[in-house]
Amino acid sequence: MEKAETGFSPELSAFIAEWKDKPGNLIMLLHRIQEEYGYIPRDAAERLARSIELPLAKIYGVITFYHFFKTKKPGKNTISICLGTACYLKGSQALIDEARDILGIEGDEVTDDGLFSIDPVRCLGCCGLAPVLMVGNQVHAKVTKDQLVDIIAKYKSA
Repeated sequence: MEKAETGFSPELSAFIAEWKDKPGNLIMLLHRIQEEYGYIPRDAAERLARSIELPLAKIYGVITFYHFFKTKKPGKNTISICLGTACYLKGSQALIDEARDILGIEGDEVTDDGLFSIDPVRCLGCCGLAPVLMVGNQVHAKVTKDQLVDIIAKYKSA
């Protein structure tokens, strides 16, 4: 894919040009950048700052305020584990701890093979199925620690 003058793909450059002067544009632009890269690389944030004539500090203020935005490249399979009230009360923190043990990672690290990262999230909107986790767009409901090895294995072989 050929890069435009901004260093972004032509599609992303066109999106930035379309949104550049609209009120409340920054969040939309950051969502679109993250959609393209899977996260918001520093050089992309710098290029965006130049493109929309906004201080990089302001852009990073928004990126770091909202949990949704990532500044590190996630694993190919992001395991999002719900920490909403229902899930938390049914043991989702133990699922996070167990998944990190199984994968040998801490915090927002990515496995050495680049396949997995874990993303504790505030709510997945499946409270009646607690505890819940998602891998990509696949929801896994009423998950127990014993099921994690099989869930992870499914995505290792995919």
